[in-house]
Amino acid sequence: MIFKTPEEIERSRAACLLVTKTLAEVGKLLKPGMTGKEIDAFAETFIRDHGAIPGFKGLYGCPSTLLVSQNEEVVHGLPDEKQVFKDGDILSIDCGTVVDEFYGDAAYTFCVGDVTEEVMDLCRRTKHSLYLGIDAAREGNRVGDISHAVQHFTERECGYGVVRELVGHGLGRSLHEAPDVPNFGKRGRGPVLKAGLIIAIEPMITLGRKDVHSRSDGWTIVTRDGKPAAHYEHSVAITAGGAPADLMSDHRPIEEAIRNNPNLKIVTNLDEELVARYQPTLAVQ
Repeated sequence: MIFKTPEEIERSRAACLLVTKTLAEVGKLLKPGMTGKEIDAFAETFIRDHGAIPGFKGLYGCPSTLLVSQNEEVVHGLPDEKQVFKDGDILSIDCGTVVDEFYGDAAYTFCVGDVTEEVMDLCRRTKHSLYLGIDAAREGNRVGDISHAVQHFTERECGYGVVRELVGHGLGRSLHEAPDVPNFGKRGRGPVLKAGLIIAIEPMITLGRKDVHSRSDGWTIVTRDGKPAAHYEHSVAITAGGAPADLMSDHRPIEEAIRNNPNLKIVTNLDEELVARYQPTLAVQ
């Protein structure tokens, strides 16, 4: 594991905040009839106009700036002109940037139009599990404490599927560093969390079974039973003395964009106090 200096943490924070700013701008545009290709081109231009580099494009051969996963697509969906957004879709959009040699990474699931209440519940609960995981990300705890927090709520309390094949990860000069951060596991297991470690926590939760497979494009991961999946991600830095983690990314601008876009539905918080511990309500400008 690579522990970062305070200066390196700030460099990664700048990259993470540009990611969420990009996702917020995408959220202003989303509507039925748009395509993945359109928002991907917009996001690449936006990132480059801010003097940064798209973090995903070209990495491992990835052809796009965004990864846009629609409904039963869990993660790594490739945006193109054939990916047309429809009323009732959920779109899990993952984005990365490189700023001053450091990566930023975050994701959000957008709900387009008349999404069913069952699927809205999936999104609310997946987002809630993200903050439960973040709350367990404290110095002296272990990776398994994060994993258990996510799994216990989503799988054991809600009856959802928790994807096993894909996990969160460390973050820094590389997009994927040690340690892996699974969304399933036992408390007290895994590497010890220490101050200066940056990790991306990203629950990937399905409405049905946990089983997934890869499409023929070699990228898109979909549920085997065809049921929808949600994906939310924050990058956090572990702080000293067991204090709450330092949130590097920020979903608040994304949610403000959603509230102002009549084509989208907002995913509310199940525990406002928990979320506010990490992201206080944005002040009215």
